[in-house]
Amino acid sequence: MALVLRVVMQFVGLALSVLGWVLSMITTYLPHWKNLNLELNEMENWTLGLWQACVVRDEVGRQCKDFDSFLALPVELRVSRVLMFLSHGLGLLGLLVSGSGLDCLRVGERQRERKKRLLILGGVLFWTAGVGVLVPVSWVAHVTVQEFWDETLPEVVPRWEFGEALFLGWFAGFCLLLGGCLVTWAACCTQAPLAAGQYAAADTQTQCPCLENGTAAPKV
Repeated sequence: MALVLRVVMQFVGLALSVLGWVLSMITTYLPHWKNLNLELNEMENWTLGLWQACVVRDEVGRQCKDFDSFLALPVELRVSRVLMFLSHGLGLLGLLVSGSGLDCLRVGERQRERKKRLLILGGVLFWTAGVGVLVPVSWVAHVTVQEFWDETLPEVVPRWEFGEALFLGWFAGFCLLLGGCLVTWAACCTQAPLAAGQYAAADTQTQCPCLENGTAAPKV
């Protein structure tokens, strides 16, 4: 029963981490980090992402334009690009490391301590990747709130609001954090039982201890 629970937690944690990793990549390239609705022209909506700005018009459709310069971007967008790419790399590394430590794999099944360390390392990488997603998303959201309630701007000036990519990024970050917690919990809080062959070997050594020359010790 303990082995079944351990394997289930490993698979659930790995599945959540894969989901968070994929959603974080989608979040990076979505041009919906910020939305701008013009009250004077309701037929035109603007969206802003890390790579491009888009305008949606009812008659023309969507038109997007990539940013010309990285250095000309606001600091929160520049840092967000770096952190999101860093999160993708850490998430991929966490998948490779934790996947190598799964109990269902026959490779290295007798090296239980090594597989346990791989699972713990994979969980830590998932945590770091989750933080790498939550920090830029939350930072952009914080700047958006500050600019929205800026009293120095006239009321007629349109304000940016939260885009759908921010909510997707929050969900992706929490999936990575939860997946890392489950993978680490499965490695630390449950003990994998010995395999059937190892049980037989242990019983043989207990019932019939051998001498150095391979002969059984005489019973007194």
